[in-house]
Amino acid sequence: MNPAEEYILNQPEPYRSILMHIQVIIEHTIPNVELKYKWRIPCYYLGETPVCYLNASHKKQFVDVGFWHSAYLSEFDEYLVSENRKVVKSLRYISLEDIDDDIFIAILKEAKKQKGKSFYNK
Repeated sequence: MNPAEEYILNQPEPYRSILMHIQVIIEHTIPNVELKYKWRIPCYYLGETPVCYLNASHKKQFVDVGFWHSAYLSEFDEYLVSENRKVVKSLRYISLEDIDDDIFIAILKEAKKQKGKSFYNK
């Protein structure tokens, strides 16, 4: 088992269930995506291009799904949180019920289209 999978499986509930659900959606939506372990959290990549990361924030009590190419995801701004970050925006989930699979899948598909584009320039 790789460290990213260990990170997910070693989380207490409800984080583990949320992360596992998110993992299934990501891997089903973008079949050739690769799960890596960077910066002590799971990160999904398409080749060398980062797609998103998963972070269980125990202190703030949510799971953060951060997207590096957030500048290209402007049609989803009402769902994404920037919280004073310049490049990354994220979806935040407190429970499994908070996850809207359709919106999450739409954001993933749009993020996948951005492969190879610079996320510093829009």
